[in-house]
Amino acid sequence: MSVIEWKKDESVAIITMCNGANRQNLEFGKTMNRIFDEILSDESIFSLILTSSDEKNFSQGVDIDWLLGRFAAKDFDSIKQFMYEMNTVFKRLLTMPLPVIASINGHAFGNGAIISCACDFRFMRKDRGFFCFPEVDINIPFLPGMIAFVRKAIPEYKFNELKLTGKRVGADELAEHHIIQKASDNLAELSSDTMAFAKTLQKKRGIFGEHKRRMHKAIVSIIENEDPEFIDSLKLFVEG
Repeated sequence: MSVIEWKKDESVAIITMCNGANRQNLEFGKTMNRIFDEILSDESIFSLILTSSDEKNFSQGVDIDWLLGRFAAKDFDSIKQFMYEMNTVFKRLLTMPLPVIASINGHAFGNGAIISCACDFRFMRKDRGFFCFPEVDINIPFLPGMIAFVRKAIPEYKFNELKLTGKRVGADELAEHHIIQKASDNLAELSSDTMAFAKTLQKKRGIFGEHKRRMHKAIVSIIENEDPEFIDSLKLFVEG
């Protein structure tokens, strides 16, 4: 079974992360990029929803066990490949010529929260799940590109709080600060709210993609020109 699957509902592509906590590793990144290719090849698709099949989790972020295992095996090439593969995922979400909507059905921690911020819109259920950047407590700094595109999704005053405290917040607080479109009451309402919104977005790919490329040009430049310093040197953790 694949770690990620997708299906089509009329003009909407639904990408479902389906590997439990949906921790991100090299297989995750490669699979996501392959699915993007498949979706873009279907010109009858006009919007994309990203969600999870797990009852508790949207995504728990980076697969730390995998990452530490690769460090222990001195498999540095796989680590670098993973980081670049995920940066490709982020760049493609930022420039995708389709509206991308994160349907956050459970916990979104670390890279799970980060990937939702690369999307254009976010919805979240209010009866289960927290949104959190725990990196301050586990000695993992954001890459410069991550900081840049999270800032386009979260107001600076709130990003400062969440980034530096590691605070867990729910859907109501995210809605209050306009980080999500809506805090849905439960999973069923989240699914219907997200799908209804997605089906209103019937924009031509050319103009939609050009809007996003121009809007996020500076962010993509940071990902391409600043992140390699930290990836190539494997400065992914901070001691002390």
